[in-house]
Amino acid sequence: GVRQLIVAINKMDSTKYSEARYNEIVKEVSTFIKKIGFNPTNMPWFKGWTKETKAGAKSGKTLLEAIDNIDPPVRPSDKPLRLPLQDVYKIGGIGTVPVGRVETGVIKPG
Repeated sequence: GVRQLIVAINKMDSTKYSEARYNEIVKEVSTFIKKIGFNPTNMPWFKGWTKETKAGAKSGKTLLEAIDNIDPPVRPSDKPLRLPLQDVYKIGGIGTVPVGRVETGVIKPG
């Protein structure tokens, strides 16, 4: 499941900015975020390209930096190999190529 969440409110800069409208969106989205089991006060909020907190706009991390800093999930390598297939492609000159993602375990050559 999802363990980390970043909230980005898009298009706030394309119309005349209204703090009241922003707060209305934050309140509405926070209600939904609580319903799905997250704490909206423990996550970064962005409007446009800047980080927004209760203290106001921050010049710290950008949205792209926040995305880059998401912790990748830890996949248990001590368990048996589990590789669900996403798709199978037939490539001329190569053959059939299965595509998937390693969920647990390790693939070793040979």
